Amino acid sequence: MAAPTTFELLWGEPPRPRRGPKPSLSLERIVAEAIALADADGLANLSMQHLAERLGCAKMALYRYVPGKAELVALMVDAGLGDPPEVPGGASWQAVLRLWAMTIFDRYRAHPWAIEASAGARPTGPQEMAWMEIALGALADTGLTGPERLDAVVLVNGHVRSLVQVTSPGQQDLEAGMARQVGAVLAAQPDRYPQVLAAFSGSPPGAGRDNALQFGIDRILDGLAALIATRSAD
Repeated sequence: MAAPTTFELLWGEPPRPRRGPKPSLSLERIVAEAIALADADGLANLSMQHLAERLGCAKMALYRYVPGKAELVALMVDAGLGDPPEVPGGASWQAVLRLWAMTIFDRYRAHPWAIEASAGARPTGPQEMAWMEIALGALADTGLTGPERLDAVVLVNGHVRSLVQVTSPGQQDLEAGMARQVGAVLAAQPDRYPQVLAAFSGSPPGAGRDNALQFGIDRILDGLAALIATRSAD
């Protein structure tokens, strides 16, 4: 029997349980442990051998469930994203996309390896498709065409992904310390970098300097709103 393809693993019917003792391994358990390994050590350090050791089984036993690492990673991405957020009834398209972006940002931050694993053309699974459905549904009655709605979702997701790549959880204290050091250097050389100094000095006392995620989301939504307004005026 041929090994299942990535698409079949993502979209196929799960195997029915057989009679007798419950097997010690399952595809769900394998994927969950692989996610835990990638979260701790990164995707590059995930191997079928390392995973087998974590599961307490022979490496060859894994291949009864998944043909190889590429197929395993595809399953990990879909499981790692999980369910999309529940949309409140009557929410505006802006509110839905903002909630969508903030939620998927948190999911990517929890599993930063998923950024690399989800790049490029590849099969997508039911969970990832559900995220797309929510975002496209928010724009369904805006007058945008299908391709425009797809591009809008790509734009929002691209903004989120780019920030995940340059930030990491728990680094606020480090950023604050670096900002103080940079501020001191700039203050000592006010004529050399006047615009940088003005930007760093422009935050109100006690306010966070870096809110690039929310700022970018708002500007993207503003741009989409302007485009949608032109369609309503036609």
